[in-house]
Amino acid sequence: MKNINKKMSILRVFMTKYICVIAMVFASTAVFSQNATKYSNEFLQIGVGARSLAMGGSMIASADDVYAGYWNPAGLIGIKNNAQVALMHASYFAGIANYDYGAWATKTGDKGALGISLVRFGIDGIANTFDLIRNGEIDYTRVTSFNTTDFAVLLSYAQSEDFGRKAIDFSWGGNMKIISRKVGPFAKATGFGFDVGLKFANTKNNWAIGIVARDATSTFNSWRYTFTDAQKDVLAATQNAIPKNTLEITLPRILGGFAKTWEVNENWSLLAEIDANITLDGKRNTLVRTNLLSIDPYAGGEVCYNIDDKNKLYFRTGVNNFQHYTNDDGKKVPSVMPNVGLGITLSKFTIDYALTNLSAVAGNGPALYSNIFSLKLAIDRDSK
Repeated sequence: MKNINKKMSILRVFMTKYICVIAMVFASTAVFSQNATKYSNEFLQIGVGARSLAMGGSMIASADDVYAGYWNPAGLIGIKNNAQVALMHASYFAGIANYDYGAWATKTGDKGALGISLVRFGIDGIANTFDLIRNGEIDYTRVTSFNTTDFAVLLSYAQSEDFGRKAIDFSWGGNMKIISRKVGPFAKATGFGFDVGLKFANTKNNWAIGIVARDATSTFNSWRYTFTDAQKDVLAATQNAIPKNTLEITLPRILGGFAKTWEVNENWSLLAEIDANITLDGKRNTLVRTNLLSIDPYAGGEVCYNIDDKNKLYFRTGVNNFQHYTNDDGKKVPSVMPNVGLGITLSKFTIDYALTNLSAVAGNGPALYSNIFSLKLAIDRDSK
């Protein structure tokens, strides 16, 4: 009897240590046995493009290129080339997670634009320790690995309309989102949703207003879980919940932004933008929060130096993630996340760089700085 109790103690220690990785993955993807309406599909809220990340994510009003397919589909109408291609790769949390993005957009005449964006967030090489202990014996050769991946396709369309005022350009756009999420061989989800965006641009006074209803009709993910009886026994022995098939719902959020550009002289210009992210899924740790909604403001700026007609330099900065956290003395302390970046355009080719701090709360633990690069290529019919 003592030998059996000893083996069960070993089982609990090792399984609690290693299976907790799997449990945390499940906890971050869905609320088991009930519909989840908070922090769902959060990988689509990280942001794309080093330019926007350097500006704190302030792109709702000023996005006017291929990246607009993600930020505000109505901004795709601002593409000045026949087509544009963008790529980005980022490693987060000391290389544990990889975030990849690729996009293509093209004009469809004077009043239309199409785009497609691909977003992938993945953690590779997670240890699968379900078979680590068998019949009371530990065998590390039975440890395998699996990946967890979140993947989304955004199909975008934008069109400009006559607003009735010569100085104001109006455009609207939308995204159809197709989502695929996978946690190794244990869980899979498929989902779909829609985004709707509007943009007003004053060409005379150089200002723009953008509004986006992200997940406008709510986004639905259908989760399916696959566990063997032995794996269910391990989860039960380690006091982890056994997931059940469920429907995960992402509630709508409203994003709004105002951008203004100043032409200092023929070489220098300044862009500033302030945005707000309004979530409707309950109270969050944001600057403004109620039981009904939470408002997360953020702002950024960009200084542009025109070397000549085709070559430019950019200097960028932004702030976001305004929060309050409790310090060691038990006091509520405000915090903010700063971001900086550079960019250069050489004819049809643009490379952007951002240094961003991914720590959720400044001053609470080590800062997780990430160096992010993104590329953009403009394509015209007369290009060789």
